[in-house]
Formats: sequence, structure tokens, C-alpha cells
Amino acid sequence: MPRRRLLRTAGYWAAGVALLLVGALIGSWWQQGSDGVEVTLSKTDIAFARDMSAHHAQALLLAQTLPRDVDPQVRMLADQIVTAQSAEIATMQGWLTLADQPLSAPAGDAGTHHGHDGQHDIAAHDAGQNGAAPMPGMASIAEISALGQARGGAAEVLFLQLMVRHHNGGVVMAQAAYQDGLSGPVSRTALAMIRDQVGEVGQMSALLAARNVAPLPFP
Repeated sequence: MPRRRLLRTAGYWAAGVALLLVGALIGSWWQQGSDGVEVTLSKTDIAFARDMSAHHAQALLLAQTLPRDVDPQVRMLADQIVTAQSAEIATMQGWLTLADQPLSAPAGDAGTHHGHDGQHDIAAHDAGQNGAAPMPGMASIAEISALGQARGGAAEVLFLQLMVRHHNGGVVMAQAAYQDGLSGPVSRTALAMIRDQVGEVGQMSALLAARNVAPLPFP
């Protein structure tokens, strides 16, 4: 492995470990609460943390699959998504760990997948975890492979299209979980995700419009 790539990989690992530690600390503060009373996760909190962690993981994959040598504005946005969603994954997994809950649904559990009512095929037709329906906005393996092979303007357009659709799916999931009744800190996290992802969708939509390209369809 070239030295530059090795150093970059090591950097990703170091950043990941640091984010997990930060997530655990945030989770610990949340679980204990300001008055020292232990706070537990509800079933809705657990489902949201698991589902959104898995959904975020694909956002990281899309952002890291995008070639480095693209428009700096697009690359900067991708790196921003990696930083923000890595921290959110660490926080949610910190909550699950401190609540002594598995990071993913046990085998045989179809999961909740907030925001997917089973009536829509939202462009990610691969089966979800444990045979569950795919989560909203998820890219297919073929789409991710196409992104990995694309270069230049084609890579920029495909990334922006996939990430706009992916963010729209994340917003649907966070809104549905919020309406289902999340605990205070989890609810605030969901609202922050909605705010941030709606803002990024606006930025990415503008970048697509500047390239005279429409977003992918989303129900």
C-alpha cells in the first residue's frame, strides 16, 4: 500500500476511535442526566439509534467512495458529511452501548426502519438487514459501484444525486421517529439531523442545478 494511502487510512482509524470515545462520553452524560438519575432508552430510541446508524454508515461509504480529485466544493461537502455523520454514529452507538443494547437488531428481528411503510421502493432495492425492507433513500450496490468507477464531472453528479436522495430518506426516518415519541436528548438529536440534512440537500440541489442536472426521484 502506498505510504500516502497508508497514512490516510491510519488517519481514518484514529479519527474513528476518537469519535467513538466522544460518543461514549456524550452517551454517558445523557444517560446519567444533570440530576444523577439514570435515564434508559425506550424501544423507539433504540430502533432510531440502530436504524439511523446503519443509514449514516452508507452516507459515509458514498462520501468516501467519491474520488478526491473532484470539484473542491463537492469534495468539501462530502468531507463535511463524513465528519458530522461519523460523530452522530459514535453518539448513537455510545447510547446503545451504555444502555447494554446490541448495536444492530438481533437476528430474526425485522427492525423498525422509520419512515418506510412498505408501499414504496425507494431506489435501494437490495434487501435490508435481517430481511427487512430497505431504508428510505438507500443506494443499491450497483449504484455505489458506479460511483466508484466514475470520474470527474460524472462522479460529482452521481454523488450529489445519490446523497440528495439519501439525505431525503434520512429526514423521513428522523421525522417519523420524532413523531413516534423519542426521549428528550434523542429527540433533540433527531431534530438536529433534520435541520442539518435539509440544509445540505439545499446545497447539493443547487450544485446539481448549476450542472443542469435534476435530482433522482424520491417519493
